[in-house]
Amino acid sequence: MTQPPSYPTPPVGGPQPAAGGFAPPPGPHPQGYAAPPQYAPPGYAPPPLYAGPPQPVAPPPTLSPSGQPLASFSDRLLAWLIDTALATAVSLALFMPVFLILWWQMFTEMTRTNPDGTPVETDPSTFFISFFLPILLLQFGLLVLMLGLYWLYHVEYLKRDGQTLGKKLMKLRVVPIDPTRTLDRRMAGRRWLVQYLAGSLVPGGSYLDGFWQLWDKPWQQCLHDKFAETVVVKVSS
Repeated sequence: MTQPPSYPTPPVGGPQPAAGGFAPPPGPHPQGYAAPPQYAPPGYAPPPLYAGPPQPVAPPPTLSPSGQPLASFSDRLLAWLIDTALATAVSLALFMPVFLILWWQMFTEMTRTNPDGTPVETDPSTFFISFFLPILLLQFGLLVLMLGLYWLYHVEYLKRDGQTLGKKLMKLRVVPIDPTRTLDRRMAGRRWLVQYLAGSLVPGGSYLDGFWQLWDKPWQQCLHDKFAETVVVKVSS
């Protein structure tokens, strides 16, 4: 009768580890038990930790021929707004009283009545001479006076140190593109002619002049800067 095959009795404590291996002791691991260190071939080094994407490096500021940083579009815009607000305040202070007086004269003339209460009919020629003609003369005088004030402010005052009040507050300065020259009346006058006269007479000219610096290379000049051979730089004071 054929006997069933016999199997070896397993050793006490479970199977033995393969040759050269390591097996933890049977049963639950005692407190503080740590797994053995992993084997690494000679010369192996773990990969470096991932430090994230490379950070962008800020480009160095664009410098003028004299080595000073060029003024930004926002700083120049704010300086222009300050100068414009100052000019508007001066205009209102000088001419608002005159306009109020003329308006009061017109109102009084139009509301005059006869003794019976009927309105007085005003001769059109008299009304033109007493109201419209003074208004026209006042506007012409305003234009001439403002041009004179602009000249004093944007030429005579600017050429002293290259700063108007707006530029001084924004720490900007107008300098010649040639570092060996100094800002004079001729340069400042050419800037003023293009910025205020040509910009006012040509439709859209002031916008084109102001936005030109956004794409101008390498000195970020407006058109009036190009005509006067100047640049606007950022200064410490």
